[in-house]
Amino acid sequence: MAAMVVALRGPVGRFRSRTRAWTRGTRGAANAAGGQQSFDLLVIGGGSGGLACAKEAAQLGRKVAVADYVEPSPQGTKWGLGGTCVNVGCIPKKLMHQAALLGGMVKDAHHYGWEVAHPIQHNWKKMAEAVQNHVKSLNWGHRVQLQERKVKYFNVKASFVDKHTVCGVDKGGKMTLLSADHIVIATGGRPKYPTQIKGALEYGITSDDIFWLKESPGKTLVVGASYVALECAGFLTGIGLDTTVMMRSIPLRGFDQQMSSLVTEHMESHGTRFLKGCIPSVIKKLPTGQLQVTWKDHVSGKEDTGTFDTVLWAIGRVPETRNLNLEKAGVNINPENQKIVVDAQDATSVPHIFAIGDVAEGRPELTPTAIKAGKLLAHRLFGKSSALMDYSNVPTTVFTPLEYGCVGLSEEEAVALHGQEHVEVYHAYYKPLEFTVTDRDASQCYIKMVCLREPPQLVLGLHFLGPNAGEVTQGFALGIKCGASYAQVMQTVGIHPTCSEEVVKLHITKRSGLEPTVTGC
Repeated sequence: MAAMVVALRGPVGRFRSRTRAWTRGTRGAANAAGGQQSFDLLVIGGGSGGLACAKEAAQLGRKVAVADYVEPSPQGTKWGLGGTCVNVGCIPKKLMHQAALLGGMVKDAHHYGWEVAHPIQHNWKKMAEAVQNHVKSLNWGHRVQLQERKVKYFNVKASFVDKHTVCGVDKGGKMTLLSADHIVIATGGRPKYPTQIKGALEYGITSDDIFWLKESPGKTLVVGASYVALECAGFLTGIGLDTTVMMRSIPLRGFDQQMSSLVTEHMESHGTRFLKGCIPSVIKKLPTGQLQVTWKDHVSGKEDTGTFDTVLWAIGRVPETRNLNLEKAGVNINPENQKIVVDAQDATSVPHIFAIGDVAEGRPELTPTAIKAGKLLAHRLFGKSSALMDYSNVPTTVFTPLEYGCVGLSEEEAVALHGQEHVEVYHAYYKPLEFTVTDRDASQCYIKMVCLREPPQLVLGLHFLGPNAGEVTQGFALGIKCGASYAQVMQTVGIHPTCSEEVVKLHITKRSGLEPTVTGC
């Protein structure tokens, strides 16, 4: 049954030259650098997946090492152990998203009897300091956990010498040779810069920098329409900053496009400006310190300019593979995207070298999948397990001001896989109870469930736009993972009064041509 469900749902969608000089040296030179150290497992990369794999292997009694080094961003931002999620991703993003949501709640508070002084002011410095202090506590926590599990931590930039050996160079230039029976590459990725645009690298920042700014970014231009772009633009608008998103084409590529359009509609109606079909061509720094951005509108063909305090690039990410000297180990990469080619067991073209997380070809760029993949890999290597990571029906949430949670196939994917005539879509608009007293606009609060039309109407995907979307989606993800049908979802009793209960009341189909009415508690 499980195999049938998966089949129906379909597939998921400074140191380089120095290191090279070192690898040309003799083995005798290793003694001068402290000798070669050997391990059962060496993990390159101290992010979520790499740390999970290392800690799990150590608990299974193996001798484990982690090599991790953060190259400062072009703007000089650097951080500690823990990878993208902890330092410049999920954690600080969610906290700043929460700061923006709290601002909205404070504005609503008077409707509920709270006397709040106006105007409400936000202090970026205070928020940033609190967020950064929490991140630093997580950095320290990871160091402690590695110590407790007797995992050797090397703060070095690693590159391959051969199939079993890695050379690590620390910030002082000291080199260490590390060898291992098994090596896991979990180096993740970094934000992409459009280096062909004059001034992009010199004056722009990315998500590597935004969470570590000590001063408010002020009036901000966010370039890109990825989830990183929209999440950052959302919380910047939410804390009261003048924010514009410049997008070349569609928002949230790879996500359901009806839901993506609703996300941007909500953001526009709540103060975020969008420049659609536009591409920047040059950035200049003015005597005032502000940035003048010139762009071309590819719809009208006209050129325009604007002045901003900050330009944030959010145009995608590139895997951290270029400085690993993978060719010395014989590890194959996809030349188009530089990601490491892996099989179902996360093995590369070299059987004892593995890759997990964002650096691996065809894997979701999500922290929970990297963590689970890392743990499962450790158990396959050292725990006599054969369990593989299942990448189907992985839930995720985009933390825009109105959150978008989804699991399974988008409507477009379902139609492409099964054909329009075999797909049924149940949908509804709804108004959260919390929006009623404050008379908040709920025009974009929307749910749709994508199913097979033939009984028992297997649920192919669920898409939820509204408050606490991550919490809602996580619950329904279990049912969908277990092969839930539309009938089973309808037999589920909702919790009243919640937004989640609206999912188990879906009864209007798109095919019927009837517009769903706004439901609510």
